[in-house]
Amino acid sequence: MSNQVKVSVLMAVYNTDFALVKRAIDSVLNQDLQNFELIIIDDGSRLQEGNQIFNYIKAFENKIVYMHHSNRGQSQSINRGIINSVGEFITIIDSDDAYKPHHLSACLQEMDYVDLISSSTETVVDSLEDYYVPDKNDITRLIHVDECTLFATLFGRREVFTTLFFRDSFAADAEFFARAKKQFRVKKANLRTYVYYRNVPNSICSTLKKQYLIPQV
Repeated sequence: MSNQVKVSVLMAVYNTDFALVKRAIDSVLNQDLQNFELIIIDDGSRLQEGNQIFNYIKAFENKIVYMHHSNRGQSQSINRGIINSVGEFITIIDSDDAYKPHHLSACLQEMDYVDLISSSTETVVDSLEDYYVPDKNDITRLIHVDECTLFATLFGRREVFTTLFFRDSFAADAEFFARAKKQFRVKKANLRTYVYYRNVPNSICSTLKKQYLIPQV
């Protein structure tokens, strides 16, 4: 990869259905801004899922880097991607989500006076309750997704990510953003160019909701 890469897109994947991973990959490849690299960090997926990804991306070796390691979790996987990236800017995509075609260019337009943004999403749900996720400060309480900081909507200058990295914790994305506020210029951006699929039953948020939330009587 050239050191002239504008944006490094990082994707951690762990046993995600290949059809969803392909959708995510294709949404990056179809950006109107083509000066990017996509780094896929396979966090110990089963052999079948890993082979499907590897076989698909062989045709895009000039754009996509694939690496594999034993299961370490999302934070450590993204941190490995940060270390191996070369872009002037860094961002993330979850393996079961997608970008609108102008996502990267829209994010870049926000960067004139800031170092890091967290943007709002176009959220796809099956029911209204899917708009609500566990509060990082009290996971027995729900808040609207628009109130959250999401891993994959973070977009910022390389220095932010290489200075802070992500920590292993629930709401590692919000914790990262909070630390960034103390050292860098940050803002929330109302872009809605990131498509967040909340209608995935086995997502981390869905699992936590089932585990911790007490049904209303």
